[in-house]
Amino acid sequence: MYPIVDIVEHQTIAAVQREADLDVALKAKVNVVFLLTGSLLNVRELAERVKDAGKHVFLHMEFIEGIAPDKGGLAYVARHVAPTGIISTKSSLIKAAKDCGLLAIQRIFLIDRNAVLRGIKSVETSMPDAIEVMPGIMPRIIREMTEMTPLPIIAGGLVGNQQEIDDGLRAGALAVSVGAPELW
Repeated sequence: MYPIVDIVEHQTIAAVQREADLDVALKAKVNVVFLLTGSLLNVRELAERVKDAGKHVFLHMEFIEGIAPDKGGLAYVARHVAPTGIISTKSSLIKAAKDCGLLAIQRIFLIDRNAVLRGIKSVETSMPDAIEVMPGIMPRIIREMTEMTPLPIIAGGLVGNQQEIDDGLRAGALAVSVGAPELW
């Protein structure tokens, strides 16, 4: 139903925020890497390293320096970097990614009940392959979101220990993205 479900083999996702941490992610048991770093000058090389390690790579479009998080930037990424998919907070970019044949994860920040409802409405329009909810340390909200949408949920943000990963998974998240290399 959702292709991302088939590619997530390990329920922890390495959210690489510093290039220096990429080697740790490549050696870790995770099979999905979120690249939250890089630039126009090296993102292709970084993505190739992830792919060469047999892992899936998703680029966070708003965090890649020198590549605009718009349709032109996305077209460049799809053609020259060829990641498994992208991550973005922008619904228009999610739709464009799907048109380019990339998987797309829409990141939603849940600061209050209204943000949850707006987020659900947004993903109903953009139809990403998964939703990354932030912060990911809210099991009750993760559970509610899994009841509000059939889309796979990835919990992320502020996750600092194995118990928080386990809590997110028990609440129904497909996976938990974590920035701390020791948890990969």
